[in-house]
Amino acid sequence: MDSKGTTATLERRSGSVCNRHLTDLPEEVLEYILCLPVLEHTDVASVAQTCRRLYSLCQNQVWKHKFIDRWPLLLKHYRCKESCNWQEEFRARYVTGLQVRRFVASCSKQFFTEDVPCFGLDDVDVLGCPVHFMEDELLSILNTESGQYLTWKYYAKKILYFLRQQTIMKNFKEFLQQSQNQQSVLEGAVFVDQYCNPLEDISIESIQSHIDGVLEKIKKVLWVKNSSHPSLSVEKDGAHLIMSLELQQQVLDCINCVLYEDLKFRGNETDYYNPLNSFIHQVLRRRTGIPISMSILYLEIARKLGVNLEPVSFPSHFLLRWCQGHAGSSSIYDYIYIDAFGRGDRLTAKECELLIGQQVTEEFYGTVCTQDVLQRMVGFLVNLGKSRESCHQSYQPLRDSLDLYLVMNSDNINHLMLQARLYFHLGMRPEKVLDILQHIQAIDPSQHGIVGYLMQRTLERIEHIKHEVGPRVKLRSDEKNEDIRFAVGMIMRHKSYAYNCVIFGWDPTCKMSLEWIRNMGVHNLPHGPHQPFYNVLVEDGSSRYAAQENLEYSPAPLQITHPEVGRYFAEFVGTHYVANNELQTQYPEDLELLLETVQDVYSTLFRPVDEKEEE
Repeated sequence: MDSKGTTATLERRSGSVCNRHLTDLPEEVLEYILCLPVLEHTDVASVAQTCRRLYSLCQNQVWKHKFIDRWPLLLKHYRCKESCNWQEEFRARYVTGLQVRRFVASCSKQFFTEDVPCFGLDDVDVLGCPVHFMEDELLSILNTESGQYLTWKYYAKKILYFLRQQTIMKNFKEFLQQSQNQQSVLEGAVFVDQYCNPLEDISIESIQSHIDGVLEKIKKVLWVKNSSHPSLSVEKDGAHLIMSLELQQQVLDCINCVLYEDLKFRGNETDYYNPLNSFIHQVLRRRTGIPISMSILYLEIARKLGVNLEPVSFPSHFLLRWCQGHAGSSSIYDYIYIDAFGRGDRLTAKECELLIGQQVTEEFYGTVCTQDVLQRMVGFLVNLGKSRESCHQSYQPLRDSLDLYLVMNSDNINHLMLQARLYFHLGMRPEKVLDILQHIQAIDPSQHGIVGYLMQRTLERIEHIKHEVGPRVKLRSDEKNEDIRFAVGMIMRHKSYAYNCVIFGWDPTCKMSLEWIRNMGVHNLPHGPHQPFYNVLVEDGSSRYAAQENLEYSPAPLQITHPEVGRYFAEFVGTHYVANNELQTQYPEDLELLLETVQDVYSTLFRPVDEKEEE
């Protein structure tokens, strides 16, 4: 509709009489009309072209209203801006939305055969759009109705993960460039938390706010003990240190009372190797952690109350030390050592050795800098990832922790080699693997054996990619596939293990190695390996390879909460999943069987109530 047509329509909707025009109305009435939800942005653009008055009005408030009404989450980015061209902002956000959706739509075709798309997502930078606009559009995709646009959501989540990690890593590198006395251990720990959990809403402000709530409780207890205690008037930044040991002890006693007795914080002895123990926001939420995360929390609380504690990277058990002599003393006997994991227990140097069951040299009692604390924290996460390397779900945490560790120690040969092996195993961009291997070779030429082997394998993979013709098409009509009874998208139940799953692939016979067949006891099945086998996504998040005789139709089909569902399926429609274009291309004849089977198996389950009553 042109501008004159839009104006005429507005005049009819506003109830104006024939001898009056829209522009005769008071400004506040015009603004109210133009801000009505019934008017699209195209209507506003047309109206703005009719005359200077309407153009000026739209520039000032109407475009702002339309922007905020359509993208309310973006308002926080404009609170500090005194002036803004809202029409330009609307246009930029609208164009960003179109570009992001085109990029998301292209990802499935580009990455369908890759296990973990990552470096290919670098292409999103080429869009040149403001990051906060891209994030907002990705969130709008993720917030669409459950069961719909699953493939879009799958890639939107990965892109959002990638974008946020880019921003966090940039900020973390800037943090590491600061002088040691400017670096806060808590802030560094929050960066680690954010990078490993980029889809969660974690900020230093929210963590500080939570800690401030704990501080208020401690101050109330301290006031009862000593109403004139100087910590009660210490500023929140903890800049004023308390020098009296007696007053410091009162603070530490109150911290122990509130943290461990009132709030029930504790060291997580029963689930020590849970990665959640290392993330500050989870430590505050779950009130449990490991020695290093509990020590960081304890250290920050004490600092804010005016008590200076120092981190000690003690073997097998992170500690804090509290000086009893002159500041900066080099004698380990001038310190009391605090075990934040052990309810704030205070230990002598000898008792520290008893805690870990071994003697150590004096160097291990010394304080360490913020970066050393963070390296130990991230190193623990790397080791957790390595111990679970056989579990596919551990690959992302292992990659994230390796990224962080190598930012702090870029020449660590063992971790670089682990990163190269991991990327090679995941089939990620081989060019990135070559870069890592060349860096290792430059640092330590003695590694040429394993480096040369991986380089050769990587070059072979690059050559193989050049000649790839796409996924192999599997036709049910082929004679070798005549025994296939089920189709991709069907929701099944395992007869023996009772798990629910969805099929995303099949083979006419078992394609696994003889070792796998032997270890899984496939020969004990009546039909052994000579029967169809199905790739399935299981509701517990695992992916399995199941024999046809072990599967049956799920009596009550529900959505399968597996992180990879969107990689293969576009939609859940109540009884089954609809394969996306890429999976349909690979299994072009499955849809017909799927629909026939669903109609037959679930016709009574989803029949209208009145029809069931007639029977």
